[in-house]
Amino acid sequence: MSEKLNINQWAEEDRPREKMATLGAEALSSAELLAILIGSGSTKESAVDLMKRILADCNNSLNTLGKKSIHDLCQYNGVGDAKAITILAACELGKRRQMETPEERPDLGTATRIYNHMHPVMQDLDVEEFWVLLLNQQYRLIKKLRIARGGITATTVDIRLIIREAVLCNATQLVACHNHPSGGITPSKQDDELTISIMNACKLMDIHFADHVIITDGHYYSYHEQGKC
Repeated sequence: MSEKLNINQWAEEDRPREKMATLGAEALSSAELLAILIGSGSTKESAVDLMKRILADCNNSLNTLGKKSIHDLCQYNGVGDAKAITILAACELGKRRQMETPEERPDLGTATRIYNHMHPVMQDLDVEEFWVLLLNQQYRLIKKLRIARGGITATTVDIRLIIREAVLCNATQLVACHNHPSGGITPSKQDDELTISIMNACKLMDIHFADHVIITDGHYYSYHEQGKC
């Protein structure tokens, strides 16, 4: 009988880690995902084959696997305390993820909602910060990120970074937001120039530039409400 190949001798595209790196986690079976965690099998079988055998004894149910004890798993050749604990820890994480409520994606479809969302972030700042809010078609927040800190102008804000992040997040709408520590809400010439630059970049990528909101303590200025975007 020919000698059984270990995982390192498999074709690269079949190795669990390489397969996940190129195709994504969803392309792997449960046995392959667990094999990545335990790292190795035994002298007689690979980590993938070991996990296939364990899962088969659990009727291929992760729920059943999660109910096993450390002692139960240690009955398999190639599984010691460390691997058993790793397997059960993975099952516990899966259970906890199911129990979590989905992360809230606030509706930021109006300047007032944008202000209420960002004011707590900016209210105590003594320097200007420039943020972008990346939204889906329903104005729900996908991601927010700080782009610049300090003097905010069209030359200090990396517009290419903004557009790249929007594309990576599949955002269809974008909101710009920055604070005026001085308390004045009137936009400066630099604010206007920056708004136009971002708006033009968004048009090129077919991203809707929804608003640019300037935030102070208790007040805001909205380019959208003023008909300027």
